[in-house]
Amino acid sequence: MRGVVFDGTDTKVRDIEVRDPGANEVRVRIAASGVCHSDLSVIEGTIPFPTPVVLGHEGAGVVEEVGAAVTSVKVGDHVVLSTLGNCGACQYCDSGRPTMCRSTFGQRPQPFTVDGEPAYAFANVSSFSEYTVVKANQCVPIDRAVPLEVASLIGCGVVTGVGAVLNRAKVTHDQSAVVIGVGGIGLNVIQGLRLADAYPIIAVDMNPAKEELARLFGATHFVDASTVDTAEGVKAICKSGVDFSFECVGHPALIRTAIDLLDWAGTCVILGVPPQGTEAAFNVSSMYLDKTIMGCRYGSARPHHDFKMIVDLYLAGRLKLDELVTKTYKLDDIHCAIDDLHHGDVARGVLSISAP
Repeated sequence: MRGVVFDGTDTKVRDIEVRDPGANEVRVRIAASGVCHSDLSVIEGTIPFPTPVVLGHEGAGVVEEVGAAVTSVKVGDHVVLSTLGNCGACQYCDSGRPTMCRSTFGQRPQPFTVDGEPAYAFANVSSFSEYTVVKANQCVPIDRAVPLEVASLIGCGVVTGVGAVLNRAKVTHDQSAVVIGVGGIGLNVIQGLRLADAYPIIAVDMNPAKEELARLFGATHFVDASTVDTAEGVKAICKSGVDFSFECVGHPALIRTAIDLLDWAGTCVILGVPPQGTEAAFNVSSMYLDKTIMGCRYGSARPHHDFKMIVDLYLAGRLKLDELVTKTYKLDDIHCAIDDLHHGDVARGVLSISAP
């Protein structure tokens, strides 16, 4: 089998092997994988990760083999993969907060071998490979009516953006919001806001070509930050500021801007990932107006609930997945996919890895 391996210097498609599943594990044939900025962040060093590592974490595929103790999925099921792999038994899992499960932090499984040496799985998944082995609870079975190409996006970009709105911020009817950065995460924040019936929904980006896509996903207004000061553009729409701001870029100056755009009692949700150790500043006195700054991990998701909700909304025509896919690539075209992502040329690129 083949997979995309980063060895600390180079990123290449290489021959790899994956071990057999354990009692509570599943072997999945990957059909498609979204190319997410987190994969690029590993290559660039923004996210420190041991190497060699098989990249990819936003994937969907078909169950090929199940361990002896697995009852939640069966061979032939179409599944979306979750990066969590939470234990299911701690106080956080038991209270419906699996993203806070401590067992998900710092895991570095090595189910792969490259040239006979162990290789790590990125984010517990490694979906840039023809096959992977994951925990059974990382596999969420989905309706076969959903093409695996678009289903792959559910497991990171979609659930992170939509979940940040519905699960973490809990936006409700007629509340105002600004989304800074109209990439894969930002577009899903926008459609999460549309689902929540927010208004206005203001999209901000340096690329004016993003306006059409932002409006397609539900933005009611667009601020071209390449020609207009973001604060001035947003406050021309919401004079007192917004109820919610979502920073989807990961730049400290934009985090500060997102906080400064808040109205009294407003909430800023930080989704962009800057380099480890980055610090951001804000005006402390402004926070006494009941303002809130939130982090958000993986859309505060409950994957087995939220993935199925997203599928239901997609099949009902209420949530867009097909429109997220700007371009598809073969596994051997990984460098082209990474380059397009780096230059902001795609909403989401998808690697087509094997036939469903």
